[in-house]
Amino acid sequence: MSALPIISLAGLRSDVPAQRRATAAELGRACREVGFFYATDHGIPQAVCEDAFTLAKELFALPIAEKEVLSIKRSPHNRGYVAMADEKLNPESGADMKEAFNIGTDFPEDHPDVLAGKPFRGVNFWPPIDGWRQRALDYFNHCLELGRTIHRGFSMDLGLDEEFFARHLSSPIATLRMLRYPPSAGTNTREDGGAGTHSDYGNITILATDKVAGLEVLNRQGEWIQAPHVPGAFVCNIGDCLMRWSNDVYVSTPHRVRPPAQERYSIAHFLEVNPDSVVDPRDVVPDQAPKYQPITCADYLASRLNATYDHREPE
Repeated sequence: MSALPIISLAGLRSDVPAQRRATAAELGRACREVGFFYATDHGIPQAVCEDAFTLAKELFALPIAEKEVLSIKRSPHNRGYVAMADEKLNPESGADMKEAFNIGTDFPEDHPDVLAGKPFRGVNFWPPIDGWRQRALDYFNHCLELGRTIHRGFSMDLGLDEEFFARHLSSPIATLRMLRYPPSAGTNTREDGGAGTHSDYGNITILATDKVAGLEVLNRQGEWIQAPHVPGAFVCNIGDCLMRWSNDVYVSTPHRVRPPAQERYSIAHFLEVNPDSVVDPRDVVPDQAPKYQPITCADYLASRLNATYDHREPE
């Protein structure tokens, strides 16, 4: 396999069950064979996608002092600004040369889960830019609905009720992450110096990319292949939590970002399930011996994130 499959999601919105099942089968094949696919006909307006990149550029153009006020080090809930070289997706390789900004579900300060201090139920940090919050949440919510739609396809492909995952996605852990990679100018020789080799942690990632190359995927033959920008498409990939839930029927895939020759932006929407949802392979593939013990989504995600940063408060 030398290129990622391209899948139209139009069939998932069809009133004809056979069309939904056909698209679900395409998704399932991609999830089993490569763990990555391009999603077209996703339903998110192009103007909304383009505005998300405008927001990212506005944010990262702020003075470093203003960005540090929004630091993720102040949040036990994986929200806020990640400074350059503060993150190590592959700790053995060293720090990643990128900066990032995380937005989660926008809970008010008086929300019961926030007051109770539940994991991943904190407030967001917002940059001092007029209208930025509302526009960012518009993109966030579009991606959330797209993720729910794709999960209906997963349910059908896995032989489950079409709405199996829906009850686990009523108030999920979801993170919108804006990323900026500075130009390497040939000084960063690490092949994964932009973002260290890793697999994602949750259920599915919906990634928007600009036209600058960098993302590479490790195929099943052990070869690194490029995942170039495809106009109008998202790059989607399976995360470790869904791999665990499916008892390895779906397989997450290592990927990396090479140091780009010029400034590069990408925007990832990471979708997990509700924090209290129990990830148990017996619920998805009851005819197989489970390879993993049941665990809540919040506990699993916390265990993965705590190993990523040098300075983190406990989840």
